[in-house]
Amino acid sequence: MDALPVARTADPADAPPIKWGVIAPGWIAEQFATAVHRYSKSRIVAVGSSSAQRAEAFAARHGVERAYGSYEALVDDPGIDAVYVASPHSHHFAQALLALRAGRPVLVEKAFTQNATQAAQLIDLARGAGLLLMEAMWSRFLPHYDVIRQVLADGGLGAVQTVISDHGQHFDIPPTHRLLNPALAGGALLDLGIYPISFTSFVLGAPEQIQATGTMTTTGVDAQVSAVLRTGSAHGIISTTQTAASPTTASISGTAARLEIAGPFYQPQAVRFTAVTGETRQSAPAAVTGHEGLVYQAAHFAELLSAGATDSPLLPLDETLSIMRTMDEIRRQIGLVYPDEAALNG
Repeated sequence: MDALPVARTADPADAPPIKWGVIAPGWIAEQFATAVHRYSKSRIVAVGSSSAQRAEAFAARHGVERAYGSYEALVDDPGIDAVYVASPHSHHFAQALLALRAGRPVLVEKAFTQNATQAAQLIDLARGAGLLLMEAMWSRFLPHYDVIRQVLADGGLGAVQTVISDHGQHFDIPPTHRLLNPALAGGALLDLGIYPISFTSFVLGAPEQIQATGTMTTTGVDAQVSAVLRTGSAHGIISTTQTAASPTTASISGTAARLEIAGPFYQPQAVRFTAVTGETRQSAPAAVTGHEGLVYQAAHFAELLSAGATDSPLLPLDETLSIMRTMDEIRRQIGLVYPDEAALNG
């Protein structure tokens, strides 16, 4: 391989402008609003929260026109084109369901839902209504993922043998924090582990065999999880922890070469290619940094919506469902159960 391919990802500023309504003005919604307003023509025009005060404060910080003290009022706003669900995992299903039933296209934060049953219900509803629905796994839409996509398609690595990825952060948080709260679907897996699991799915597809182990917190959620996801003869090795700051890197090793992505691998990065002969290549550096990369998923969603599409070719709903099934099996093996899951499925 003489050079790494150039990313085909379009400039987000060229995407059609749409009007967003945001459910749950927390930390990730703050990053989303900043990125969308800075790098695209789209605008957040409404925000809904269970607290009118929080909604109004978010609106003031980001120049949002309308703030609502309920999610129902947000999804009923006639001036929005789409809804972004940015709440904790425990609330994704109910809030996405609310938006879909109101006839709104929806972008749902990762992890998509708590479990595959919930995911399947949302997907069936969206398909039945002809509405665009997409998981906000923002890394999938970044330029360096398209470089990887092209290298894999061209066979530049040979036969892929091993995919290694991790995501670990050290959180100094009280037991009442959402990441330690089973009722809010806390733990490392859904919040952090979704990144290496989704990356492995991106490279290898759905696993044929899963072997997982985990360590639980005193509050009853997972502190650390490791797993091997086997597809054919290839192994995807993933790890995640919320008790230590790991390198959060990723690599794909094949019979002819390997690709390496520096940490955090799920944020905008360059990609390094190393052939088995020792020759190296590197892709261009990222044009944006950190969570500014959230604009790429927003721009992709806007393009799909403007084209009348109901599913993303870069992260199809069938793959989102498969990823949820993988996480369900990992949870089964480590004994992680969230309260009231059955009730949330209805």
